[in-house]
Amino acid sequence: SISAAFEEHLRRLGLQDFPCGLGSWNKSRFNARTRPGGGWTRLEEDPTGQEETSLLDEESPEVLVELLQDPHSPWALPPDCSPHDQHLREMAVLTPELVRGSRVFQFFRSLRIVGKGVKEVDEGLLRLQQLEELILSANHISRITSANLPRTLKILELCCNAVTDLQDLCAQPPPELQHLGLGYNRLCGPLQDKYLTSDFWPNLVSLDLSFNNFTDLLGLVSQLSSLQKLRILVLQGNPLALIPAYRGFLVDSLPKLSVLDDIHIGPDERHQFHGLSGQPELVRSEARVAVSVGEIKGVPDPSALHQLEADSEAPVITYSYCVTYDF
Repeated sequence: SISAAFEEHLRRLGLQDFPCGLGSWNKSRFNARTRPGGGWTRLEEDPTGQEETSLLDEESPEVLVELLQDPHSPWALPPDCSPHDQHLREMAVLTPELVRGSRVFQFFRSLRIVGKGVKEVDEGLLRLQQLEELILSANHISRITSANLPRTLKILELCCNAVTDLQDLCAQPPPELQHLGLGYNRLCGPLQDKYLTSDFWPNLVSLDLSFNNFTDLLGLVSQLSSLQKLRILVLQGNPLALIPAYRGFLVDSLPKLSVLDDIHIGPDERHQFHGLSGQPELVRSEARVAVSVGEIKGVPDPSALHQLEADSEAPVITYSYCVTYDF
C-alpha cells in the first residue's frame, strides 16, 4: 500500500537519526522536559543561546547540515529523493521538534514513491493534508480511489502503472489538479473518453495519455475540448496518433493548446491547419505504415553463396526467408 511505502520513505529519510533529530550530538542546544514515564514532552531551544557550552562530543548545526548536503557523505540522500526531502532533513537538524511524530505529515508538499511495487492507494495518504505533488510512477496500480487523495493535490503522476479504468479516480477528483499523468497504462477508448472533461478536471493544464490504447480521435477531441485550461497534451503512442491528419486535426480543434506531444504549436502551424477541424471526413480510422529493413543478421550472404556455388560442382542449395510484421 501507499501507507507502507510512505513509512519506508520516512525511515530512509532518518529524521530522528544522526545527524537529524535529537541526540547526544546536539543535546546541549535544547532543554528537554521529561514526563515520569520517560520520553520527550516538549523541546525548547537553549535560552542561553551559547553554542560554546556544547560538549566536546557534540556537533554544530552547520556541520550536521553539511553532512546531509555533501554527496559523498554516508548520510547523503539517495539520488531518487526530491529537494523537498532534503529540506525536510535539514529542518530535522535545525528544529527537530517540528518534525517529531505526526507533525511531520504537515510538512509534506511533495511525495515521490517510484518503483516500489505499490498496488493500493489507501486512506493513509490523507494524513498528508498539505500534499500538492504525488508521483507514483512505475508501480503496479490498477485502480485508484479518489476519496483517498488529498484535496490539495495539484500534480498527480501515475505513469507506467496498470490503470485500466478512470471511474474510481473521477468519483471525487482533487478539484485543483493541474497535471494528470497517465502515460504507459492500459486505458482504452472510447469507454474512458467520458472521464476526460471539465466536469472532473476543471483546472487541468497538462494531460499525459501517451502509450495507451485510445483509438477514437473524433470522440476524444469532443471531450477534451471542454478542458478550457488545457495547454499541454501528450497522445503519442496511441493508435489514433497513426492517423495521417492526427496532429493537424488536434491543433485546429483545440485552439488554446500550446504543446502537443512535446512539440510547441507555433502560429505558422496553426495557420497551416486552419479549418481542418471542420472536415471530420479526413480523420479516418486507418493508417499507413512504411517499414524498411536496414540489416539482417544471422543468415548467409546471398552474393557470397552464389559465387561459391558457381565455382563448384556441388549440388545447388537455395534459401528462402519470410519476414512477418504484427500490428
